[in-house]
Amino acid sequence: MGGHRTFRPSILANQMKEYGVVNIGAAGTFVVCKRVSQTRFRSELIRRLPFEPEIMMCTPRELITAATHNPFDGEPPRSDITRFVSVLAKSPKLLPSIPIRIPEHGKWLLRILARHDRFLFGVYRREMKAIACLGAIDKLFGAPATTRNWNTIQAILKVLENGCDEQYRK
Repeated sequence: MGGHRTFRPSILANQMKEYGVVNIGAAGTFVVCKRVSQTRFRSELIRRLPFEPEIMMCTPRELITAATHNPFDGEPPRSDITRFVSVLAKSPKLLPSIPIRIPEHGKWLLRILARHDRFLFGVYRREMKAIACLGAIDKLFGAPATTRNWNTIQAILKVLENGCDEQYRK
């Protein structure tokens, strides 16, 4: 936002089509459909961006395994609550007791309900103050994190489930 550290994910995905990159949403979430090492893809991504990014990567197996442990199964979504997954850059240095509620007292704005390895599952209220609470995740777990809506995670899983073939042909 505001022109700082911005890029157009759809354009970048198109520029990296030799890797079978599928762009999910507008926040720089990609699925890489062709086999390539994370090291190689990371360096290619960094080379093409106009700033030094914080990049979170995971394998399809890691994401699929984590998603099978999600706490949202069987619960219908609520219009006033956003379900999310935060992906930590590395295994957490700190392991706070879960569930976590922010703030600890009074009306909660964000709750972390479960953790599977580097994946944190939670909910936040659809209020501006709640978005600021997402920044506390990095400090709580001692590692940088990126957060995506559960719907985005489901879209990624759908691309993986389809073997990327359908998405890659577009």
